[in-house]
Amino acid sequence: MIRQRTLKSVVTATGVGLHGGRKVNLALRPAGVDTGIVFHRVDLQPSIALPVDPYAVCDTRLCSGLEKNGYKVGTIEHLMSALAGLGIDNLHIDVDAPEIPILDGSAGPFVFLLQSGGIEEQSAPKKFLRVKKTVEYREDDKLVRLSPYDGFRLKFSIAFDHPAIDATSTEVEVDFARHSYVRDVSRARTFGFMQDVEFMQANGLALGGSLENAIVMDEYRVLNTEGLRYVDEFVKHKVLDAIGDLYICGHPLLAAYTAHKAGHALNNRLLRVLLEDASAWEIVSFDTAAPAAIVHQLAEPALVF
Repeated sequence: MIRQRTLKSVVTATGVGLHGGRKVNLALRPAGVDTGIVFHRVDLQPSIALPVDPYAVCDTRLCSGLEKNGYKVGTIEHLMSALAGLGIDNLHIDVDAPEIPILDGSAGPFVFLLQSGGIEEQSAPKKFLRVKKTVEYREDDKLVRLSPYDGFRLKFSIAFDHPAIDATSTEVEVDFARHSYVRDVSRARTFGFMQDVEFMQANGLALGGSLENAIVMDEYRVLNTEGLRYVDEFVKHKVLDAIGDLYICGHPLLAAYTAHKAGHALNNRLLRVLLEDASAWEIVSFDTAAPAAIVHQLAEPALVF
């Protein structure tokens, strides 16, 4: 049986919020079977619980966030991506600010944090959301699509008129029957342009953004002295974001995802299109044999980051 997973012990981290620029404390706590992923704003009295839910998603222009009764927790996509990549089904996430800390701008530190806490299999079967027929969402020349697939595969292409990005691979396919989330995806950092960062900071956004937590470019080049972590880091980060955005549905997907010029908003619209067509999906578990691609993907936590 492929079992649900949580952490063995509580782990904590402290970092800076990307948009607020303030210190943020984070704690990840084990959760019982079928709890799902639940964020808790512990700076509020009483604390507010925000379970992941595609219909609670907000602030999709700059990140993926959740909102409940006017209270928000933002920039959840990198942590959600790490949870998906390591197969964590049930977790309580305590945060004392309106956003998750950005850390180094990738999912890598969250992978390390989760592996430090240890991953524990639980008594109940893992529940997958299997896509049964193709669904898609388009806006102008932007596209996101989910199609039936025995495993989890993502194809992404980007288009930026910038020499530093155009000099890298702008298309990528990641299939977790062959690729490692930890090795091939998790360390890809978010990226932005210096003029955009300056504009946002002048308007009270991205106050915590720096070369320590993002790839930053001027008109011609990457400003980070260490360069890129992957030859295709820009498009790989879009894949990382998509994995996190899609996991907001509450279950790991069995599907092939295709995207062109997509972002958080389109990923959320795609989930809503999928869920609103009851004939397009089903929840499945594997008590005995499972597709080899799933078994390979869920072997990931044995890797050392």
